[in-house]
Amino acid sequence: MSSSRVRHDMSLLTDQDLYLFNEGTHARLFERLGAHPTTIDGESATYFAVWAPGAGSVSVIGDHNGWNRTADPLRPLGSSGIWEGVVPGARHGTIYKFHVASRDGRYRVDKGDPLATFWEVPPRTGSVVWDTSYEWHDDEWMRGRGGGQAIDAPAAVYEVHLGSWMRDETGQMLGYRDIARRLADHVKSLNFTHVELLPVMEHPFYGSWGYQTTGYFAPTSRYGAPQDLMALIDLLHREGIGVILDWVPSHFASDEHGLAYFDGTHLYEHADPRQGFHPDWGSYIFNYGRNEVRSFLLSSAMHWLERYHADGLRVDAVASMLYLDYSRREGEWIPNERGGRENLRAVEFLRAMNTTLYGAHADIQTIAEESTAWPGVSTPVDAGGLGFGYKWDMGWMHDTLLYMSKDPVYRTHQHDTITFRMLYAFNENFVLPLSHDEVVYGKGSLLAKMPGDDWQRFANLRLLYAYQFAQPGKKLLFMGGEIAQTTEWNHESGLDWGLLQRAPHEGVRRMVADVAALYRDEPAMHELDASPDGFEWVDASDRAASVISFLRKPRKGRPVLFVANFTPVPRHRYRVGVPVGGRWREVLNTDAETYGGSGQGNYGGLEADDVGMHGRQHSLALVLPPLGAVFLTPEAS
Repeated sequence: MSSSRVRHDMSLLTDQDLYLFNEGTHARLFERLGAHPTTIDGESATYFAVWAPGAGSVSVIGDHNGWNRTADPLRPLGSSGIWEGVVPGARHGTIYKFHVASRDGRYRVDKGDPLATFWEVPPRTGSVVWDTSYEWHDDEWMRGRGGGQAIDAPAAVYEVHLGSWMRDETGQMLGYRDIARRLADHVKSLNFTHVELLPVMEHPFYGSWGYQTTGYFAPTSRYGAPQDLMALIDLLHREGIGVILDWVPSHFASDEHGLAYFDGTHLYEHADPRQGFHPDWGSYIFNYGRNEVRSFLLSSAMHWLERYHADGLRVDAVASMLYLDYSRREGEWIPNERGGRENLRAVEFLRAMNTTLYGAHADIQTIAEESTAWPGVSTPVDAGGLGFGYKWDMGWMHDTLLYMSKDPVYRTHQHDTITFRMLYAFNENFVLPLSHDEVVYGKGSLLAKMPGDDWQRFANLRLLYAYQFAQPGKKLLFMGGEIAQTTEWNHESGLDWGLLQRAPHEGVRRMVADVAALYRDEPAMHELDASPDGFEWVDASDRAASVISFLRKPRKGRPVLFVANFTPVPRHRYRVGVPVGGRWREVLNTDAETYGGSGQGNYGGLEADDVGMHGRQHSLALVLPPLGAVFLTPEAS
């Protein structure tokens, strides 16, 4: 084949595109770079464009030209570092790569397309030309999602790894479309508001769960084509369920066909391993100081919001981005220009990312997995913060699981662990996560962390979930938690759905659904999740009994009283002060028999006594069930 067959007189890139790309502010490179099917004189062709400024030559190889490295060379576009051309014969479905050669000819490698919208099913590594057109049917959701995702709206997130949520009868993974209806029905039955998908971006190693990405613009082909993921999200939206996607701009996979050493230079990553290589994960760290890399990442984030209608992005491992010495010993990192350990370029990128995304789509949310005390993670950029909508409260997760894992006899000595959060609970807009990270690598399932005999472990688990939903903040629960999975998560198999045939497991599922409904339906439980006005201690100091009690309050209307007994000793006529007299209705009791409990409680409600307690004029003489919690509301608000 002659190289003259490649057309170089057509381009999707304008001078403005090049300016924004080189400036680091282009947020829609997916419309310009990569592979875009077209026609020439009525015949199929594809426009290709790739950034490789260090290359001496770039050509398109694929099944359209017999993988001939000289057949379809691209041409550099001025001094932009971008190579482009229109290749006849390449069409929707064509498998391709870029053959990249360095200027001295010593480095020659076949690379996947950084902007590919589809890849071969791993372990194959070819990119695929793909028309991602899709007819969406979620207009109603998209028009109204802003209200459903506001800071004063309920958000209960069901975290899912698609490959191991549910499998077919032979143990094979289900596809995006096969999962869609089942997942939607399950999430609706739990009364959760959102699904969060562990990274669906293409990744070579299944065991990384998607956290070592190669395809920043492509859903993994393990579960189907791009339109199949779109159909999954479309259906969830039509069923009133939001979709959050895990996204990983903190590091990328080191596989040879990916971004690493892309054009014979350290293009996407820092050249110095003290800045460019992650010692924990064996992966490369993006060079956030390079403008074109910033444009690449900005565009990836925007791509998932616009092409896939994602309602938010949960940004992984933000702490590793913020600190130059993250997981490094002395001498293994380079201070910033001020002599500090903060990664100033990463901070600039995160602020620009949130400014750009919220500027384009004010009704989405970005969520930071950030495990340190970095100030202002969810503070707006113009007020000096990073600009995220929410931050995971890793401290709450650690303290709560530590406390709940203790035998109740020792909890009196750990009482401050369960109350400490309220000293900082409103410093950020928090999500309370019980995520996949807590049920892997030998940590066991949540049920397995609970102390005591079988009855006590289930009671403790129900109590844990009640406490999570009662606390201020949005909620996140990893799949399997709702059915009291007995073993830790294994990505090679589906959840043990047969457990729901056993009463204690079905009881946990019912309780989770009911407490999620209470959280969703009672304004006091969610409206002021991020404001101290929505929380008031009744008694945080009863360490001898291991009991806590507090009120959740709305802007206007009735409060919800939460009282938790963290011991297996039932407590009768336990007096709790309340703000109003009259009858208080018991709206949820984790010890109800329908949940697998012993059925001890307050018979649906009781009258407040005119007996002062806890600085209030009225009080309730409650029955506190063993290892249980009760929620009550005044009938007259």
